[in-house]
Amino acid sequence: MQDKIRNFCIIAHIDHGKSTLADRLLEMTGTVEKRQMKEQLLDTMDLERERGITIKLQPVRMEWKGYILNLIDTPGHVDFTYEVSRSLAACEGAILVVDSTQGIEAQTLANIHLAQQHNLKIIPVVNKIDLPNSDTEKTTEEMIKAFGFEKDEILYASGKTGEGVEKILQAVVDQVPAPKGDAEKPLRALIFDSTYDQHRGVVAFVRIVDGQLKKNEKIEMFGTKTSADALEVGFFRPKFFPSQILKTGEVGYIVTGLRDVRKARVGDTIIHSRMMVDPLPGYKHVQPMVYASIFPVSGDDYPELRDAIEKLKLNDAALEFEPENIPALGFGFRTGFLGLLHMDIVQERLSREYGLNLVLTAPSVEYKLIMKDGKIKTIHTPAELPDPSLFASIQEPWVIVEILVPQKFIGGIMELITSRRGIYQNMDYLSNDRVLIKAEMPLANIIIDFYDKLKSISSGYASLNYELKDFRPADLVKLDILVAQELVDALSMIVHKDVADKEGRALAEKLKTLIPRQQFEIAIQAAVGGKIIARETIPAMRKDVTKGLYGGDVTRKMKLLEKQKKGKKRLKRIGSVDIPQEAFLAILKK
Repeated sequence: MQDKIRNFCIIAHIDHGKSTLADRLLEMTGTVEKRQMKEQLLDTMDLERERGITIKLQPVRMEWKGYILNLIDTPGHVDFTYEVSRSLAACEGAILVVDSTQGIEAQTLANIHLAQQHNLKIIPVVNKIDLPNSDTEKTTEEMIKAFGFEKDEILYASGKTGEGVEKILQAVVDQVPAPKGDAEKPLRALIFDSTYDQHRGVVAFVRIVDGQLKKNEKIEMFGTKTSADALEVGFFRPKFFPSQILKTGEVGYIVTGLRDVRKARVGDTIIHSRMMVDPLPGYKHVQPMVYASIFPVSGDDYPELRDAIEKLKLNDAALEFEPENIPALGFGFRTGFLGLLHMDIVQERLSREYGLNLVLTAPSVEYKLIMKDGKIKTIHTPAELPDPSLFASIQEPWVIVEILVPQKFIGGIMELITSRRGIYQNMDYLSNDRVLIKAEMPLANIIIDFYDKLKSISSGYASLNYELKDFRPADLVKLDILVAQELVDALSMIVHKDVADKEGRALAEKLKTLIPRQQFEIAIQAAVGGKIIARETIPAMRKDVTKGLYGGDVTRKMKLLEKQKKGKKRLKRIGSVDIPQEAFLAILKK
């Protein structure tokens, strides 16, 4: 059977039609009945369907002309590249989908480099040929120029109408190699994803590399040395489809019954109990790019938040977290994400799937401090930044940025790059009017609103990809925010010295509109190293204490106003200000 198995995935830039093409493959192979078919069938999360993007990789097994085809549908957004790299490790081939109306985009380049690193057979497909504005010739030229494909290698299809889809299936059967693996050797299975089931515990998604696994056999997670029973094994069709055995080269799932989600980590190797074998190479440890702290609105929800994050971590291996305590917000977790969309999705999933009410602090990046004694200290939040007299220098992360954009927008894009302290590297023409701009930039200047600005300058045509390069020294300072003379740690930021004044002023103005008025005057101040650089004042609400008076001497009126003044003074001394969550989010949207 092994030579009849084909494991492949679909890779593409966001919105190029991966999930729609996967729908047609499922339909054409009869894996899903016509009446059960719905758009983007493999996007099972509500969030994926609402936003029209794939967030989680999703495996499915199809049968066609006597072959077993295991497809893994992957996300296209830069924040979920890690999901893509895990899918590639479980495959021998990849269908590279390019939208014929858009051409090659930044994530297309990033994904094909990943596929080449895994030595996969790549089948190029030009998609959406049914659209009136489709330009197949131009897209074909770009693919030949950028990736070196031969013209007759490229297939043309429409994921919507199904045109050309059969040729893709035939190409998968003819070109993708069968899985290499030894059925006679002891079991070795790679966990490429997993999920948590309330009744059955951890369900591991695996690719059987060597050997085979039968239902109810004893298994062991190599990395964590945890033993379990294979309570159920089976395939994805695309729902769980139980079977008696998983053989070499197959992709399937194992119900482990484990209750502790940390015992079955993504990238671990599953073996038969008490067998001496070498583990499979797992995945390289992914480095979070953006850090933010998550707190429950009610302190009583902290245990629920901890359980929810642990369960989410199980099927989102790129998520990192550790406990943290900030006096203004209580107990929570400092969490590492791959980008702002990743952060947004995690917050949404925690709120929806686990019913939690959360507060998130402003996102920041990782900084390295070179201390006076030569030691290197890593910090993730502005609150951790010590007094400047204690360290010799501070280093910030820089990334290599690739922006694909039509030629007419080059000027605006270059201006945006330089305004964010970027350093231009070079420019490549992919076709007569499309340019790939490469530059280096500080990561902190990308994570907040760079993508939005890029889209608005280019009328939505630019696409972006970036990856971490190194850490470089920078002249950075801590910008503190004081509300009613009290320092609010959660609103502090680390900014470049040159823009501290501007940032402080903008933030104070924004907070003035967001913090509700009180019975007393509230001062909002921005400070750098104890020096106030910006101030805004929220005036006190004024109650009309004289409305009950009718005529008479003016001194009665003055007396009441004086009394009110004293009361406000006293209130100002003892009053505390509640800062709504919108204020924390304002920093994101400034």
